[in-house]
Amino acid sequence: MKQQSERLGTEKISSLMVRFSVPAFIGMFVMAFYNIADTFFIARGVGTVGVAALSIAFPLQLIITAFAAAIGIGGASIISRRLGENRLDEANKIFGNVIWLVGFLSVLMVVAALVFLEPILVTFGATEEILPYAAEYLSIILYGAIFQAFAMSMNNVVRSEGNAKMAMLTMIISAGLNIVLDPIFIFTLDMGMAGAAIATVISQAVGAIWIYLYFRAGKSSLEFKWIGFMPDWRVVREITQIGSATFVRQTAGSLMFIAVNWMLVIYGGESAVAIFGIINRIMMFAILPMFGIVQGMQPIIGYNYGAKLHHRVSETLKLGIGISTVMAIFVWAVTMLFPGAMMSVFSTDPAVIAGGEEAMRFIFLIVPIIGFQMVTGGLYQALGKAKISFILSMARQLIFLIPLVLILPTFLGLTGVWLAFPIADLLAFLLSLFFVWRDRRSLFQKMPAPKLRQAEVHS
Repeated sequence: MKQQSERLGTEKISSLMVRFSVPAFIGMFVMAFYNIADTFFIARGVGTVGVAALSIAFPLQLIITAFAAAIGIGGASIISRRLGENRLDEANKIFGNVIWLVGFLSVLMVVAALVFLEPILVTFGATEEILPYAAEYLSIILYGAIFQAFAMSMNNVVRSEGNAKMAMLTMIISAGLNIVLDPIFIFTLDMGMAGAAIATVISQAVGAIWIYLYFRAGKSSLEFKWIGFMPDWRVVREITQIGSATFVRQTAGSLMFIAVNWMLVIYGGESAVAIFGIINRIMMFAILPMFGIVQGMQPIIGYNYGAKLHHRVSETLKLGIGISTVMAIFVWAVTMLFPGAMMSVFSTDPAVIAGGEEAMRFIFLIVPIIGFQMVTGGLYQALGKAKISFILSMARQLIFLIPLVLILPTFLGLTGVWLAFPIADLLAFLLSLFFVWRDRRSLFQKMPAPKLRQAEVHS
């Protein structure tokens, strides 16, 4: 087994968190910055209707990437524990099944989406004005979804074996290239929405090739192995059970977008859809780096849980909660103080800026508690506790947010859409707190390491 995997059970937790979370944080920050830049270029090059089209197109992209994220995270959780148990052959077998699954499902989803593209967009809330822009964008972007799905799933596997730096570089290369290509295709070549899509497809292909070459070069603890025409369905079931929490969370996010866009069209019109499209990109920019903390934490927890070093699991959890909460408080302060300035970066329309300022203050109202909720969900996923992780993934968006989005506007109009977000965040936080409190003895124990492991550490 490579040294990068073994150090997960021996190195100081704070050092591991820096080693794993900082690259994940940087990678997520770059990805979030790309989302901001993409929206900025489209807003300036196409206008408000282009931003609204991005908001309508986003749910479909989210559904497709949900499959890749679910398979990658589900497989990574098992791989990290198998490496912790020193069962390298089984880790490689799971890796092969991950590759098969992500390839098969991404192709299937892309073909289905292309065949039924316009009806899907109309169902997602596209108006007659928005539909041509959203269709033009997605009819191109879908071809890159296969590359994106491969890179996303493989990045989670790379983190599971302890190589966070490589995962970071993959995201930086793809997102950085996209940021460079966007203005060239949108402005220089005057291709508008199609230009933004082409830039994204090229960037995703380069990212996929980059991570493929990493595995082929033998730098990983894992190896590409042909598993035959059919996968091992027992392994597939285990991967999908653990990854189902991620899939539900992202699919629920897609359903949430559809519900919000429909209510915004009814109560606020196309400008309200554009406002939400802008705020969502700002939200991703603010919250995605917190996922870097969660991603950095998960392989440490998974490996040490598999190695039965439970005191290290507890220490990692506490540190993850502390760091993510500090980050969330900072995000809250900035969004409360400067919402108008942030909106004006993306639009010169006074109505959009004023409406966005009010909406942002509602949506980010209780963001300080989100860090705890995110870390808790990542914890149960890393431990392989699929049922609890599944519940926590469903909670915020599917169980709480969507019903609130559909009910509150009936009484409060457009304000009800924005108010649904902080209420859902609070309810999801309380549910996460309940599970952590229930499992507090096992999660926060200070049990000494087994003697055998201590001897290995000092040898």
